[in-house]
Amino acid sequence: MEQQVPKVARICKGKVEHWPAIQAILVGHEVGINSVAFSPNGQRIVSGSLDYTVKIWDAETGNALGKPLKGHNDRVQSVAFSPNGRRIVSGSSDWTVRIWDAETGNALGKPLKGHNGSVQSVAFSPDGRRILSGSYDCTVRIWDAETGNAIGKPLEGHNGRVWSVAFSPDGRRIVSGSDDWTVRIWDAETGNSLGKPVKGHNSRVQSVAFSPDGRRIVSGSSDRTVRIWDAETGNALGNPLKGHHARVQSAAFSPDGRRIVSGSADCTVRIWDAETGNALGKPLKGHNDWVQSVAFSPDGRRIASGSDDCTVRIWDTETRNALGKPLKGHNDRVQSVAFSPDGRRIVSGSDDCTVRIWDA
Repeated sequence: MEQQVPKVARICKGKVEHWPAIQAILVGHEVGINSVAFSPNGQRIVSGSLDYTVKIWDAETGNALGKPLKGHNDRVQSVAFSPNGRRIVSGSSDWTVRIWDAETGNALGKPLKGHNGSVQSVAFSPDGRRILSGSYDCTVRIWDAETGNAIGKPLEGHNGRVWSVAFSPDGRRIVSGSDDWTVRIWDAETGNSLGKPVKGHNSRVQSVAFSPDGRRIVSGSSDRTVRIWDAETGNALGNPLKGHHARVQSAAFSPDGRRIVSGSADCTVRIWDAETGNALGKPLKGHNDWVQSVAFSPDGRRIASGSDDCTVRIWDTETRNALGKPLKGHNDRVQSVAFSPDGRRIVSGSDDCTVRIWDA
């Protein structure tokens, strides 16, 4: 009789019960998960949760690496690895940013204090020497990743909550998106605003990102549009990318910078030509609820999407067809998805308190 290999790996109290090649369930958080990320070498996963903790997982075995990283006093909104994978940064609704040793899980220094509102988005600079944070207090802050000290004064100019921040690939500029309907570009060295606010959206700017060459910025907004901007001048490049019928929750450039993907509350994913702004084909349909997170694979040939319908889907960027059936298993909305650096796996974080690893 042929042995039946279970299709699910379940991790209970840090112990692996089954480990097949298809899927793993990482159990340990007590409340929903807002943010997940792979380490640069793909060997670890970090997750940030509404239970106030950060957890580190072995991406191969699915085991929790050490105890939960405790220190925040409110929900963790955003997590990221440093470029060398040795540190983790987390931003929380407790108004603080924290830096952790990715090997030991120990807090590195005291909480980074200065914001007066929830920290929604954090990122390391490409050289790993600085940390960026965007907050509900309408400001962006830059921190020294070694000392935890604030670098300069807060970057002030937004008149609404800051939802998303990013460094340019060369680390010289910063982009932020806000409730005030604007995108702002900043000099990462001086903290000065580069030009006037980038205006054009008619509602909250939920998502911002630089192109791989740093020359363009993409923004996704609650006004149902995606926009492309010149990162030097702040000028709009072409007309708004229209096609979604509800707010855009997530937008990103492909690794070669030639395409843009967006996920929307209209339950669809769309792919756009980053040069012309034209939609490439019809909307990618299959989800039955809001699409919260989208990501390109490292080779740009696939897209992963996570949805409030509790599923993850994988799409072929050339044919724009769904690859296989929906990845089912989560029991609540999927808030965050990411590809591993080798493109072979996808990690998802959900409001069902679990992290899952999928074969991409």
